[in-house]
Amino acid sequence: MPGKSGLKVPAKIALAYGSGGRLTHELVSGLFARAFANKALAELADSAEIKAGRERLAFTTDGYVVSPLFFPGGDIGKLAVCGTVNDLAVKGARPLALSASFIIEEGFDGELLKKAVLSMKAAAAEAGVDIVTGDTKVVDKGKADGLFISTAGVGLIPAGRSLSFSGLRTGDELIVSGPLGDHGVAVMNARNNLGLSGLRSDCAPLNAMLEKALSAGAVRAMRDLTRGGLATSLNEAAAASGLSIELDEEKVPVSPVTANACALLGLDPLYSANEGRAMLFCPPSSSAKVLKALRSHRYGRGAVIAGRVLGKGGDVSLRTAVGGSRLLRMLEGEQLPRIC
Repeated sequence: MPGKSGLKVPAKIALAYGSGGRLTHELVSGLFARAFANKALAELADSAEIKAGRERLAFTTDGYVVSPLFFPGGDIGKLAVCGTVNDLAVKGARPLALSASFIIEEGFDGELLKKAVLSMKAAAAEAGVDIVTGDTKVVDKGKADGLFISTAGVGLIPAGRSLSFSGLRTGDELIVSGPLGDHGVAVMNARNNLGLSGLRSDCAPLNAMLEKALSAGAVRAMRDLTRGGLATSLNEAAAASGLSIELDEEKVPVSPVTANACALLGLDPLYSANEGRAMLFCPPSSSAKVLKALRSHRYGRGAVIAGRVLGKGGDVSLRTAVGGSRLLRMLEGEQLPRIC
């Protein structure tokens, strides 16, 4: 509740406040955005834009607490690099350098630490970015659940490039870069030893793919689809633009193995986490060219046009396969904590 300072904070912080959904947004907007209020922060984008002389830089930071540390398709090290690179890339920036901070629990297996570090090295090499500085802390046994990693990144935004949800226009088309929900379901399967076969995280650095898309045609805005999934990111776009967005259920890409796992586990792939997927908004005149560019890259072969921007309203709707329509809200509660 709000105090004399005007800051809003819950009495107790529950796991759901880290979901990336509605409660996360309430915590960020009610506490952090008010306490640290400034122009760069106000946009609440994946990266903040900072001016350095004539240059524009994108700057971002993130913490990684995934459980388990290693899962099919990725691990905490790869995740830490890809997540930060992707936050820069969807701002339109070309990543320049990363920092890495390690919080290691006393007694943690040194070979596992080496494995995570080498995975970071490989992911950074693929993304074409160096890890140039960092910090290491070791805490008492039982205080860090093995290993936590925090990364920050800086990138250069090319002249004339400006991406923001506030730039969306009625008629813009929504492109999703590939099948949804793979990361969240793969982590749940590994964490709980469910034994479901074929599930694999989509964790990947997207900067090269998105650079190809930006070079192919006009792009209004982009967002990487992490916690809260596509549905939550679309609500962020609708709120920032004041425009309504319609998603076509029949065109939403979901792999058969992930769709089957979601049906079995009672999950919705629209809210499941991704770590190698992005959504892009383009004017109709350029969407076909952008789609072709995405599909020419290995991480965008499953890209589709899955929706469109409607008129004023600020809500998100799903046009169902039977011709009906229902509202899509931000993620409520927590599908799965410790996802990234």
